[in-house]
Formats: sequence, structure tokens, C-alpha cells
Amino acid sequence: MNFDSKEIENLVKSVLDNMNGRPVPSSTFKPMGSSFNGTIPNKAHVAYLTAIEKFEVKEVDMPTVGDDDILVKVEGCGICGTDAHEFRKDPFGLIPVVLGHEGTGEIVKMGKNVKKDSAGKDLKLGDKVVTCMIFKDNPDITMYDLNKQNVGGADVYGLLPDNDPSNHCKGWFSDYILIKGGSTVFNVSDLDLESRILIEPCAVLIHAVERAKSTGILRFNSRVVVQGVGPIGLICVAVLRTMGIENICAVDGNAKRLEFSKKMGATKQVNFTEHKGIEALAGAVKDAFDGHLADFAFQCTGAPGGHSNIYKFIRNGGGLCELGFFINGGDATINPHFDICSKEITTVGSWVYTLRDYATTFDFLKRSQAIGIPMKELITHKFPLDQINEAMGVNIRQEGFKIAIVNK
Repeated sequence: MNFDSKEIENLVKSVLDNMNGRPVPSSTFKPMGSSFNGTIPNKAHVAYLTAIEKFEVKEVDMPTVGDDDILVKVEGCGICGTDAHEFRKDPFGLIPVVLGHEGTGEIVKMGKNVKKDSAGKDLKLGDKVVTCMIFKDNPDITMYDLNKQNVGGADVYGLLPDNDPSNHCKGWFSDYILIKGGSTVFNVSDLDLESRILIEPCAVLIHAVERAKSTGILRFNSRVVVQGVGPIGLICVAVLRTMGIENICAVDGNAKRLEFSKKMGATKQVNFTEHKGIEALAGAVKDAFDGHLADFAFQCTGAPGGHSNIYKFIRNGGGLCELGFFINGGDATINPHFDICSKEITTVGSWVYTLRDYATTFDFLKRSQAIGIPMKELITHKFPLDQINEAMGVNIRQEGFKIAIVNK
């Protein structure tokens, strides 16, 4: 780690000030190894979604940091499918809004009451953090509670209405974000930027696999189908492989995604464009498993037709986790007699994550890296904030896997 003479001078000055009882002003503090220049500007820049398919980067007043708040200099944020849906159709009715919920950055100012993160880990200036949920109904919930409450009962930064004229820094598509008191925040300084950007989507799959395990069907030696290997499906494969499950079949119509699924841990690939009709496709899955149907399946497409088809891939007594529908994608047609009842298939739904899942994700990212799964290669494109419209276009056209906004 290299420091210039000015950095050394500032560091020595801060040590002497502390020795003499003089506090170091947080507005001019620069931690060692930080990309922060030490001065908090009066203005922040946020990418407002002002109309359908139109982001505008605007300058706003820097919000005031209260005694329980944290000001974070944003380093990067992934683009989620939810962001793309809001960009194209505004299904949540939030426009104008600052999106971005897969973000991370560096603490540059803290209120006097902020001491620890949501897991009890110390927080200080310069720490790298991510946010999880804002529990509006139960602010005292912690990651150690045994209840099942997930993000469905909470708010999320990047999906908040812009209804406070004193604070427009509510989403991670910005250069600064204000984390209000009562929010969940985690110190993830031991992870690199790319890993931190992947925490939120990985937590979705940690939760889904925990839901699948609750059926008692998903086991170490299970034959598993993952249908739809976009970013969510690819992460699903990686989580399963990190758990030790090796017999994984990826199903998709995109040859590039299927090829990359091998790096994530899928041992078999089926391209549905090469098979005419569901019976032929189910036969291809069965052939991939040496004449057996899957013990368990994860449906990650978000397409009603995908849900209708998935039952045909699963053996009698098998299990299914449906996690692809984060918005209303329409109705799916199944035959309850043939698809569920006569096959006695156990089905669970999965909806984002809980606090404990979020914390578990940190260990998953470390473990997956240790066994050689190239998680960071999921981020195929990086754009600066002022090119967010171009970044969203790349995401919608599926020209890469995970697209990220990364600030300089």
C-alpha cells in the first residue's frame, strides 16, 4: 500500500491531534487506502428515473447526517432485473425515483450514535458497507431472530419514493447515499468491490436454497435442474455447487449463458431451442441425468411458460422452488392432477431474503472463491453513472450477465 507525502502528513497530523485531545473533523477525514479525497462536497449526483426509459443525472443538496445516520460514498451498484422493469414500465409507480439496491460504498460520515452494524460488528469511517432492509413494521428485528420475515415486510434503498425534499440520496445509483437510522447495514470491508456488488443478488439465492432445503428433498447427491441461467440462475448454480451438489443441469436458450454455467458448476446443459415441444425437452433433461428426471428443480426465468414446463422435468416425489417472479409476470397454466397431485411434487416459493440469509452470503462469496468458482466474472460490463441509460440498454438486450455502475 503506497501513500503520498500529503497522505502521510495528514495521517501524522490526525494522530497528533488525537494525542492532544483534539478530534479529527469527519468532513476532512481520509482513511488509509481510501478512494475518498477527504472532503465531502455540498452537492451529490443522483441518477433520477424521470420518465419511462429515461435517466437524468441531477445535482442535489447533500443531505444532513443525523445522529443515527451514515453517509456513504457510493463505489458501485449492480443493475437488477427489478431496475430494468421499473426503467421500462414503472410497475411500482415510483417515477421520479433514484433506483439501485445492489450497491456498496465507503463510510465518510457517521452520526454520534452509530457504533456497530446490524451483526454487531464495529463501524468506523472508511469501512465498506452494504445495506439490506429498512423494517418499517418492526424496527427492532435483528439477524438473529428466528422469525421468517423477509424483505416483503420492509423497504429497500433504491425502491423508495422521492418524497423528502431534504434527502434525495435514497438509491445506490448515485455518488452518495444517506443510510438512515433504523436501517440494516453490514460492514463488509473484507470483501472486494465486485464481491460486494454481488451480495444482494447472491442473498436471493441463499434464501431460495434454504427454502428448498426446508422440503427435505434437496440433498448432497440430488439431481438438480436450474431453469433460466441469467444472473440469478447462474448464481443459483454456484450456490448449489458450493454446497457440494455436483449433479446440476442448466436449462436455457442462450448458448453463451449455458457455456458460462459450466464455470459456475453446472455439469450438464440443455438448450431448449434445440428441442421441439415440452416432451422432447423433458426427454433431453432425462437423458442428461442418464435416464432419470430431476430430484429437485429451481425455476428462475420469470416467464409463465417456464413455470408451466418445469414440472415435466421433476420425478415423482421431487421438489420445486419457484423464485423467478419478482413482479407480476402473468398467469401460468398447469394441470394440477398431472403436474402436482399424481406426482406428489413438493413446491415452495421464494421471495428475496431475510437478514440472516444476507449475512450468510458473505461466507458463501468467500467459500465459492476458495473452491475456484469465478463469481466476479459475472460482472461483464461496468459503466460510470453518467452512462446509466447505455448500461440499462446493455442489460435489457442481455448482452452480458451482470451489468454494474461503478463510480471513479
